[in-house]
Amino acid sequence: MTLRDHLLARIQQDGPMSIADYMSECLLHPKFGYYTTQDPLGAEGDFVTAPEVSQMFGELIGLCLAQNWMDQGRPDRIVLAELGPGRGTLMADILRATRAVPGFHDAAQILLFEASPALRERQAQTLRNYSPEWIETPTDLPDLPLFLVANEFFDALPIRQFLRDGDGWRERLVGAERDQLTFGLGPQAAQVALTDRLEDTRDGDLVELCAAAIPIITVVAGHIASAGGAALISDYGDWHSLGDTFQALRAHGHTDPLGAPGHADLTAHVDFEPLAIAARAAGCAHTRLTPQGVFLERLGITQRAQTLAATQSGPALDAVVAAHRRLTHPDEMGNLFKVLGLYPSYSSPPPGLER
Repeated sequence: MTLRDHLLARIQQDGPMSIADYMSECLLHPKFGYYTTQDPLGAEGDFVTAPEVSQMFGELIGLCLAQNWMDQGRPDRIVLAELGPGRGTLMADILRATRAVPGFHDAAQILLFEASPALRERQAQTLRNYSPEWIETPTDLPDLPLFLVANEFFDALPIRQFLRDGDGWRERLVGAERDQLTFGLGPQAAQVALTDRLEDTRDGDLVELCAAAIPIITVVAGHIASAGGAALISDYGDWHSLGDTFQALRAHGHTDPLGAPGHADLTAHVDFEPLAIAARAAGCAHTRLTPQGVFLERLGITQRAQTLAATQSGPALDAVVAAHRRLTHPDEMGNLFKVLGLYPSYSSPPPGLER
């Protein structure tokens, strides 16, 4: 049996499923799921994240968190955590960049939240010198100041899509026709969670909801509000969801989201506004949503690139220049990716970000 067979059987028995259910099955099915069965990252995988582009990204993130730790009085016990750590590359770069910060490593307990068994193995290998631990849910975080990073984590959480139809909404669903997976629409119905979106949408507009993100951000923000710390959330998306952003990536290119279930990465752009609202409700302050390129430039990525370039020549030099451009240029990751910072209301925001 394949994942497609499993999905078709489920649809035949239960009827069309939400895109959220489809994403969950495709990404996390215990036998056939994309994240369950493989390492999707890197040149040989299906996509490359910012830490895989260049060490500069993780170095600057690490120094940003370390500076915020100092700004909050250098607490002697903290949690240094990452949501969705990939291969462990980002955390490794964070730790390498901060090893010269007096007291930071001694204070830090490293915790990782990762659903993929295959990626947990890679993280254990990458971070074997730092004794990381894994948690099953963000509620397992100990009651210590929390310094957390989440890079391309929220985009992989399951979404639901709704099409505006008069004063109600029709949910976009995944069904089957002649043994092929197809998109369709459910019946028109009111959606309490979208009541406010009747003011800024028209008939035919599509809006996405990511209910799974809210409990996570609520726990993280509540933790920071009460115990101190900071969170850096970087992902592609914007402040307000509008339009279809559901996509599949395979071999570094876009593909049909229904074409190869379990063999492609499924993501959607992050709607940052609900995350910020949930953080405020949990008593946590948040920064302005800032383009990744602006954030990295404020942290000094150009100077860091120049330092690296001064010791390189030929293809290695070209790689440094290309990585700087990819991370910061508006036509590449610079504007597509945004950064949201969370911090206690009594503290200053993380460096590179503004209130």
